[in-house]
Amino acid sequence: MESMIRDIKLAPSGHDKIEWVKNFMPVMAAIDEEFSKSKPFAGKKMVITLHLEAKTAYMAEIFKHAGAEVAITGSNPLSTQDDIAAALVEDGLNVFAWHGCTEEEYFTFIDKALDIEPDIIIDDGGDLVHLLHTKRRELLGNIIGGSEETTTGVHRLRGLAKEGKLEFPMIAANDAYMKFLFDNRYGTGQSTWDGIMRTTNLVIAGKNVVISGYGWCGKGGAMRARGLGANVIITEVDPIKAIEAVFDGFRVMPMDEAAKIGDIFLTLTGDKDVIRDRHFAVMKNGAMMANSGHFDCEINIPEFEAASVSRRTVRNNIEEFTMADGRKLYLLAEGRLVNLAAGDGHPAEIMDLSFAVQFFSAMHLLTHGKEMKPDVYLMPEEINTKIAELKLKALGVTIDVLTPEQRAYLNLE
Repeated sequence: MESMIRDIKLAPSGHDKIEWVKNFMPVMAAIDEEFSKSKPFAGKKMVITLHLEAKTAYMAEIFKHAGAEVAITGSNPLSTQDDIAAALVEDGLNVFAWHGCTEEEYFTFIDKALDIEPDIIIDDGGDLVHLLHTKRRELLGNIIGGSEETTTGVHRLRGLAKEGKLEFPMIAANDAYMKFLFDNRYGTGQSTWDGIMRTTNLVIAGKNVVISGYGWCGKGGAMRARGLGANVIITEVDPIKAIEAVFDGFRVMPMDEAAKIGDIFLTLTGDKDVIRDRHFAVMKNGAMMANSGHFDCEINIPEFEAASVSRRTVRNNIEEFTMADGRKLYLLAEGRLVNLAAGDGHPAEIMDLSFAVQFFSAMHLLTHGKEMKPDVYLMPEEINTKIAELKLKALGVTIDVLTPEQRAYLNLE
């Protein structure tokens, strides 16, 4: 199987990046040490569709060390790092990805990766599962199961399952406590603002920051914005999340009102058309928009372009749209995931937890997948606990242990 990457000569830089993140992913290092010896995935084939950067590469290599034959492709055209792809090819993985691929190339890469005829898959956003259920249905009988990394992907999976069309079991890795409590909140919160700040080189303090969506990703984005000194405004459609934002000390209002006063807009909803033509019409001159939801549909870019008289790139990952009345509005990273398209994604210490969830989800499928009916499953609670224990040990943190009497009082025996 011949890989499709930009340039194999970039591999040395990729190896350096992978070696760097290994220093900060002790849980994954412990997994590597244990399972590279027993090789539970020997004879199994795996397709991984994730943001192809250093932390993902380390996880993919661990699956290879554990015996799997791995094919990997990117889950976003702008998040693939070409030197990482080259390093993985040198390390014997099948790689189909390059930075800035077209939509046609993006789906071609997933299609080519599926030629490996996988037993287990890891998806990010649902495009891999979609392709399997449409174009590559001949492979469905081979698949034991898979796992999904994102909120958006889990929504798509549950819709498929509700219609009775899901053909194999999928674990909602995104919904594991050791994923969303840390990755979605602390990972998204930090990496999103890292991407925005390195791209704009502007101060956040004192600005009106509008966060759309107060799920776990929105909570992280809002928390970090407040920490940077911003005046944070939340927009929501869910009354419970909205009142939570109020009790957390944020202003809450509809986007129609927030659009008039925001300086920086950040969407994290997983839905479409969160910001659209009527909002562009009332925004202040100089307002900036970024998205940290999985797909580039939260900011309606076709309507944005139709409402403007010109569009040009003024800085790497910043496009300026000039409106008919002379106002200039700015879009970061083409409306794609700003933390990955304009940054390096979540910190390694956070992905140490998320990718441990992915590894143990795959292990669970390996052991129990053939007994599981096609549906969307939560990861078993004991795996969450195991990952937390491994991380605490790596951090040198100890906690109290319940006595037998305490366990009996809580009916834990």
